[in-house]
Formats: sequence, structure tokens, C-alpha cells
Amino acid sequence: MTTTSRRVIAIAAFLAAAPALAACGAGTDANTNKPYAPTESQVLIRDGQYGVNGMKVSQAYMLGPDPGGQIPAGGTVPLYLSLTNDGTAPDVLTGVTPDPNAATAAQGGGVQLPVGTLVHTGTGPNPQIQIQGVKAALRGGESIPLTLKFQNAGEVTMVVPVITRNREYATLPPVPGAIPAPPKPSPAATPAGESSGH
Repeated sequence: MTTTSRRVIAIAAFLAAAPALAACGAGTDANTNKPYAPTESQVLIRDGQYGVNGMKVSQAYMLGPDPGGQIPAGGTVPLYLSLTNDGTAPDVLTGVTPDPNAATAAQGGGVQLPVGTLVHTGTGPNPQIQIQGVKAALRGGESIPLTLKFQNAGEVTMVVPVITRNREYATLPPVPGAIPAPPKPSPAATPAGESSGH
């Protein structure tokens, strides 16, 4: 093997490894094939501490339509939360208030939060909290500011993403009233006896 062919092989090996090496140094933007959990962890960091008055929200998202579909303006979307009360006494999520420019109201609350227990508001086919009267059609990828109201911990305001119902979220119940994606046009059939080639 000549010196030139060794150099060509070495350069080819380096170029093949470059995407993997780039991903290693990408930090939070690294490529990954693992499902992710939407979270707003940064919103709950106050004065260098995670959590507000002992309340931690480890996951927060609203379920949107199936890919290509939409939730029409005026529609309702379920809110999924994972909360931990790290305070000294039990607490209650008494309600949720959406930003008035994004939605008109929220239904649900009364979520009991024992000390030191992870609580999910979206278990089962009927999520406990629904955001009603969205002001604009949602397709997934949007964000809506919400204020969570706790009996003891007070108010926590955060921006919550709208997640399309696919991949790891495909097993969740579909959002009532969601408009499905329009059907894809079928490829034009070539009449019998004709060739599509030139």
C-alpha cells in the first residue's frame, strides 16, 4: 500500500467519523434517537435554585393534533404535567390560567400533591386539565404561557409547548375536535400500454 492510498483511507475514515465527533461536542444540541420529554426546567430556576416554593414541574406539555392536522381556533387541548411537591406540607394545584391572548380558560384543578411524591395530571384517557378556547389554530410546535395556581406554593408561570401526537405520544388519546391531516394525493396512474419513460 502506498503512502498516498494510506492518506486517502485516513481522510475517508476521518470524514466518516466527523458527524459523530460533532455530536459529541454539541452539548444540549447533540443528535440523539432517544425520545425526549418536553420540560421547562429553566423556568423554575430562581436565585440559582430549582423549584418555586418547594414545587417542581419536571414535565409540561399540551397534546396537539396528529401530524399534519390541527386543533381549530376555539378548540380545547389537554395539559399534561408531572409535579413534585418538595415542600414541608401537602399542597393542591387549584387551577391553571392561560395567557388571555392564547386561550380563554382552563378547566380542571384540585390535583392533590403529597410531599415528596411525583404526580402526573395526564394519566388515563381523560387528562385532568383542559385548556379551552385556543385563540389560534394549533398544529404542534407552538407554546402557550400558563400560570399554575397552588394552594400553598402560590403561582408559577411557565411557557408550555404544544406537542404533536406522534412517536412516543401516539398512544395518548386523540384530542377531541382535532382536524386530521388532508389526504395525500395518490400518484397519477399511467394508462395501460403507455410508458412513463422517454
